[in-house]
Amino acid sequence: MQFFQYGQAEIDYLACRDRKLGRAIGRIGRIERPVMPDLFKALVHSILAQQISRKAADTVWAKLSERLVDVAPRNVAGTDVSDIQKCGLSMRKAGYIKGLGEAVMSGRLDFLKLREMRDEEVIEKLSSFPGIGVWTAEMLLIFSLCRPDVVSWGDLAIRRGMMKLYGLKALSKTQFDRFRNRYSPCGSVASLYLWALSVD
Repeated sequence: MQFFQYGQAEIDYLACRDRKLGRAIGRIGRIERPVMPDLFKALVHSILAQQISRKAADTVWAKLSERLVDVAPRNVAGTDVSDIQKCGLSMRKAGYIKGLGEAVMSGRLDFLKLREMRDEEVIEKLSSFPGIGVWTAEMLLIFSLCRPDVVSWGDLAIRRGMMKLYGLKALSKTQFDRFRNRYSPCGSVASLYLWALSVD
């Protein structure tokens, strides 16, 4: 299993930029979050996991993997949408997943080009496909492309972690952006700790 890579340099930088975050990092210790380098599998998993529990998502993923043998664009594009739906998905989600496979096979979605794009371009490109929103694209940036500077406003747990860290009862977008700029260019590592704080 691969994990999101960071080291002492990122920890030292964040501790220097933000003493409260630095203390939290020292208390929590190293965080190891798995990554899924296969962009197609990561997107399919993100779509099927939307609005269901982790346990349910794992069950659906296992059924889909068994049916397709390999969750790859060619296999998905070549499978009838009703067969995808039978793995425990809504017809809408099954349609999103089949559409994604077809987009890759037709060249409308090119993962090699995606890897070369800036974060904002990746978000714009991915969120143009049905079933993929800004948050899903941002999670792909962190946990598949391993981009170093992503802090998602759309992630409730990250906002909750910020509020807990700074003792805030509410968090405006302006405040959020100020903290995000403070963490840059190590925002993704800050995100790992804000998630941990949200459930601490």
